[in-house]
Formats: sequence, C-alpha cells, structure tokens
Amino acid sequence: MKKHIVVLTGAGMSAESGIKTFRDENGLWEGHDVMEVASPEGFRRNPELVLDFYNKRRKQLNEVEPNQAHKDIAELENDYEVTIITQNVDDLHERAGSTNVVHLHGELRKIRSSGNEKDVKDWMDDINIGDLCVKGHQLRPHIVWFGEAVPMIEKAVEICYTADILVIIGTSMQVYPAASLMDYVPSKTPIFYIDPKPAISNSGKVSVIPKTATEGIKELKTILK
Repeated sequence: MKKHIVVLTGAGMSAESGIKTFRDENGLWEGHDVMEVASPEGFRRNPELVLDFYNKRRKQLNEVEPNQAHKDIAELENDYEVTIITQNVDDLHERAGSTNVVHLHGELRKIRSSGNEKDVKDWMDDINIGDLCVKGHQLRPHIVWFGEAVPMIEKAVEICYTADILVIIGTSMQVYPAASLMDYVPSKTPIFYIDPKPAISNSGKVSVIPKTATEGIKELKTILK
C-alpha cells in the first residue's frame, strides 16, 4: 500500500511561474486594499472594480505555465498516494498532472452565482456586470473572500488525519483556518516545510528546507528515496 503524502501549498508554490503573491510588503493587493477586492462588502460597494481585478488575474493565469515544482509533485504520484490542499486559486497543479487537488480558497477559472454559492461552473473568460445565472443573480468569481466560510476546510482536515507525510510549501502559515491544518496530522507523521523565508523552525516533528519550491522539492525527493 502506497504511503499518503499530503501537500499543503501557498502563494510561494506558484511564484516561480510568474504569478504574483497578491499581497506585497505594504499589505496591498496589486495596489488595492485587500478589503476592496477580496470581501463581500467590497463586491457590494464596487462590483466593477472586483470583477476587473479577477479578470486581470485570470488573464495572467492564461499566460503562465506550471513550474518544475508543480511537475515534481505530480510525479510523486508514481510512488505515493498524493493529495494536494492548496490555498492558491490557480490551476497549475492540475495542469502539471496532479490528479487530486483540493482548493481551499476557490478557483480563478470557475464562477458562481452571487445568489447561490453551490451554483459553480467552469469559466475561462471575463466576468462582466450583467452576466447572470439562470435565476437572475450576478455572477462572481468562485473565490473565498475574507469574512466568508471556507467550505473545503472540513474535507482538508479529514485528509490530514490520513497523512503519512505532510509537506508544506510556500505559505507563511499565518492565514487561518489553513494554517491550523498541520495540527491535524497524526503525531508520528513527519512534516517538511519548504520556504525560502520559513515562518516556523526545525523541531522534532518539523524539518525545515529553507529553499524555493523548485529547489526544495528537489531536496525533498532525495530525502524520500
């Protein structure tokens, strides 16, 4: 029976593909206050701004490709059962070949009805004011905004209970509830934390690899051999 590797990824996973990590040092997202473009209140106040923000993110996603770290994680499926829990809203894990990906914060290439969060559809184009669901509600990005529930978190917790190995890549471990997931793996499960600026330290349970995603995964694959 294959060992189960659970991989928790954040913005640093996709940075080497050219996707900006949204929030920069001054706390702005692409020059916007986060609550303007990533909250239900911001969408109610200025839906044009919010739709434009995510339309630009979607266009950027069309211009980038999975990096070597995405590909190396996909290749782990040759020898392990691999489940990815990602905070990222891009589809680079899937495009690299990973077959089991849980998106905690939604997906850029999906839309949903602003009147029904379960009415979700694939969507590759811009979303414009006046694009409505069949019941007449404005369409919005399928993104979990600040202040909204994270519907996939319970599934993610269940996955972590079954982890033989936990790998954390490119996340500050500051955004909850995702940051709490490492607390749900079995006590004997080793944890590898890959980040060039690690926010947590080596311990008896956690092995820190202070490298980028591509270099860190390369080192991890050597360790796992």
